[in-house]
Amino acid sequence: MSALSKTRALPEYPRGLVFSISATSLSEPARPSRADDEAPVRQAQQGSTSAFEELVRHYDRVVLRLALNITSSYEDAQDIYQEAFLRAYRNLGRFRFECSFYTWIYRITTNLCLDHLRQKQLRNRDIIAERFTEPDEDSVLDRVPDQRPGTSPERAALSREVRERIRMALGRLSPRERVVFELKHYQGLKLQTVATMLNTTENTIKNTLFRATHKLRVELAELC
Repeated sequence: MSALSKTRALPEYPRGLVFSISATSLSEPARPSRADDEAPVRQAQQGSTSAFEELVRHYDRVVLRLALNITSSYEDAQDIYQEAFLRAYRNLGRFRFECSFYTWIYRITTNLCLDHLRQKQLRNRDIIAERFTEPDEDSVLDRVPDQRPGTSPERAALSREVRERIRMALGRLSPRERVVFELKHYQGLKLQTVATMLNTTENTIKNTLFRATHKLRVELAELC
């Protein structure tokens, strides 16, 4: 089992089923099609532990990366990762194939991230997202600056400043704004898909995205 894996004492949790975070969980994820999911989902609904483990293997990377990018905390992302699959397992019998399993697990993860950000915001209204505990994590923020080999110390220092400014700007968005911005611009999801995940209308998502983008432009005006 990975050193990052966690288990929880839950009566309804079958013995031997552990959601392990693989060493490749942060690499670029593939997106299995709905057809790929139908058979293992139906098997898992009938009690097949191995079928559900197959679904976890398909989606472990996208779930972990989504949680990490939104929370900016590897520890929090691990907790959300575990909780997302636990909730999916407990509620799998209610899954009616009205959407893809991919959309469903994303919705669960997104709602957990929203709850996490809201709780954190209540504790500190001026919250600034925590620094990553792992220096080599591929977050949305680390994609912005140029850190190629040969970068000068001055440029590296500027890159760190840019990352911190972006991190602070994202931290000042409301939880919903941050989640919508992440899903649209970094997860590449369509607005209608985001609306479905957040149980709202596409128009509402457009308005939320507009507000988030405007706030970021104001916050980062000096960097443009």
